[in-house]
Amino acid sequence: MIRITHHRIKCIGCNYCAETAPSRWIMNDSDGKSDLLESKDKKGIHTCITTDDEYEENMVAADACPVNIIRVEKI
Repeated sequence: MIRITHHRIKCIGCNYCAETAPSRWIMNDSDGKSDLLESKDKKGIHTCITTDDEYEENMVAADACPVNIIRVEKI
Protein backbone atom coordinates (compact mmCIF):
# COMPACT_ATOMS: atom_id res chain seq x y z
CA MET A 1 0.00 0.00 0.00
CA ILE A 2 1.04 3.61 -0.52
CA ARG A 3 -0.06 6.91 1.00
CA ILE A 4 -0.25 10.01 -1.19
CA THR A 5 -0.35 13.37 0.55
CA HIS A 6 -1.12 16.65 -1.20
CA HIS A 7 -0.88 20.11 0.41
CA ARG A 8 -3.57 21.47 -1.87
CA ILE A 9 -3.65 24.91 -0.28
CA LYS A 10 -0.12 25.52 -1.67
CA CYS A 11 -0.93 24.21 -5.17
CA ILE A 12 -0.08 26.58 -8.02
CA GLY A 13 -2.05 24.67 -10.67
CA CYS A 14 0.86 23.68 -12.92
CA ASN A 15 -0.98 20.51 -14.08
CA TYR A 16 2.11 18.23 -13.95
CA CYS A 17 0.47 15.77 -11.54
CA ALA A 18 -2.64 15.44 -13.70
CA GLU A 19 -0.48 14.89 -16.79
CA THR A 20 1.80 12.27 -15.25
CA ALA A 21 -0.74 10.38 -13.11
CA PRO A 22 -4.18 11.01 -14.63
CA SER A 23 -5.76 8.08 -12.82
CA ARG A 24 -5.22 9.82 -9.47
CA TRP A 25 -5.14 13.57 -10.27
CA ILE A 26 -7.50 16.00 -11.98
CA MET A 27 -7.50 19.75 -12.37
CA ASN A 28 -10.33 21.58 -10.61
CA ASP A 29 -12.15 23.95 -12.98
CA SER A 30 -13.38 26.24 -10.21
CA ASP A 31 -10.00 27.28 -8.77
CA GLY A 32 -7.40 25.86 -11.17
CA LYS A 33 -5.71 23.69 -8.53
CA SER A 34 -5.24 19.95 -8.68
CA ASP A 35 -7.47 17.49 -6.84
CA LEU A 36 -6.20 14.19 -5.47
CA LEU A 37 -8.98 11.78 -6.38
CA GLU A 38 -10.57 9.68 -3.62
CA SER A 39 -8.73 11.60 -0.90
CA LYS A 40 -9.75 12.82 2.52
CA ASP A 41 -9.26 16.50 3.36
CA LYS A 42 -7.97 17.58 6.73
CA LYS A 43 -7.27 21.32 6.95
CA GLY A 44 -6.12 21.63 3.33
CA ILE A 45 -4.00 18.49 3.33
CA HIS A 46 -5.49 15.74 1.20
CA THR A 47 -4.51 12.11 1.75
CA CYS A 48 -5.39 8.83 0.11
CA ILE A 49 -4.29 5.25 0.54
CA THR A 50 -3.99 3.12 -2.59
CA THR A 51 -2.24 0.11 -4.03
CA ASP A 52 1.43 -0.27 -4.91
CA ASP A 53 0.68 -0.32 -8.64
CA GLU A 54 0.18 3.46 -8.51
CA TYR A 55 3.55 4.11 -6.86
CA GLU A 56 5.71 4.82 -9.93
CA GLU A 57 3.42 7.26 -11.73
CA ASN A 58 2.69 9.17 -8.52
CA MET A 59 6.40 9.39 -7.71
CA VAL A 60 6.84 10.98 -11.15
CA ALA A 61 4.06 13.43 -10.26
CA ALA A 62 5.69 14.23 -6.91
CA ASP A 63 9.10 14.76 -8.53
CA ALA A 64 7.57 16.99 -11.23
CA CYS A 65 5.75 19.22 -8.74
CA PRO A 66 7.60 22.57 -8.76
CA VAL A 67 6.43 23.50 -5.25
CA ASN A 68 7.12 20.06 -3.68
CA ILE A 69 3.68 19.61 -2.12
CA ILE A 70 3.11 15.94 -3.06
CA ARG A 71 4.48 13.10 -0.96
CA VAL A 72 4.26 9.44 -1.88
CA GLU A 73 5.31 6.82 0.65
CA LYS A 74 5.01 3.08 0.99
CA ILE A 75 3.18 2.02 4.13
